Amino acid sequence: MVMTVAIIGLGAIGLEVARGLDRGIPGLKLIAATANNLHEARAKTAHFASPPSIAGLDAMGDADIIVEAAGAGALPGIVDLAIRHRRLVVCCSASALLDNMHLIGRAAAAGTRIIVPSGALGGLDAVRAAAEGGEVHSVTIATRKPPASLKGTPYVLQNNINLDNIIETICIFRGSALQAAAGFPANLNVAAALALAGIGPDLTQVEIWADPDAVRNIHTVTLDSAAVKLSLTIEGLPSPANPRTSQLTTLSVLATLRGLTSPLRIGA
Repeated sequence: MVMTVAIIGLGAIGLEVARGLDRGIPGLKLIAATANNLHEARAKTAHFASPPSIAGLDAMGDADIIVEAAGAGALPGIVDLAIRHRRLVVCCSASALLDNMHLIGRAAAAGTRIIVPSGALGGLDAVRAAAEGGEVHSVTIATRKPPASLKGTPYVLQNNINLDNIIETICIFRGSALQAAAGFPANLNVAAALALAGIGPDLTQVEIWADPDAVRNIHTVTLDSAAVKLSLTIEGLPSPANPRTSQLTTLSVLATLRGLTSPLRIGA
């Protein structure tokens, strides 16, 4: 059985996912894609071995799986589309889910599944397992990024933080995952995924550091629970197309999609 896939958004993540599907993943077929500019979307996919149909948003509901790669602002409408059509939806903009938790209840009522890839983070299986055991005392993620990748974010603009000419590492934010998602909607999907896997967006703590010497996006997760203590650091190269995201994010989406049809599944 082949499951069909539609991708909404053909930016740094969506286009690479589309290319991966076009190269071939057993049991999956890319049939449709959409973006703000349909003419550009057709040009981006014209060289594919099997170019997808480029159409408007509503047409994406014909696929078995909808991949959201359009950004936080578009996520509510895309998940709503998946719910109405009873389709499985893979969400790359996990931070937007924290402000739209009602969508999870709607999905449950409609029999729709929302899947959040691990993205640029690792260890979410262990976090989920610890949460199953209860008594999770604390979960924290500290993120170090090049200052340029944090410029223009809502939190930086609202607080008039000058990220130019930084000569030493500085912490520009400490707070909950919910607060981080609002202040850094395009940068902290990892924090949202961690919160959803563990103890929730209000209790999951986030630190964001601007590091002028960083050439990778560095995430360190620490968890303390009755069952386990966990400390994990992952260093991912930024995407050449968008320094706010890691190259690992696209690979995570492709691995998630592969897991939907693979006869062998490891972990979550």
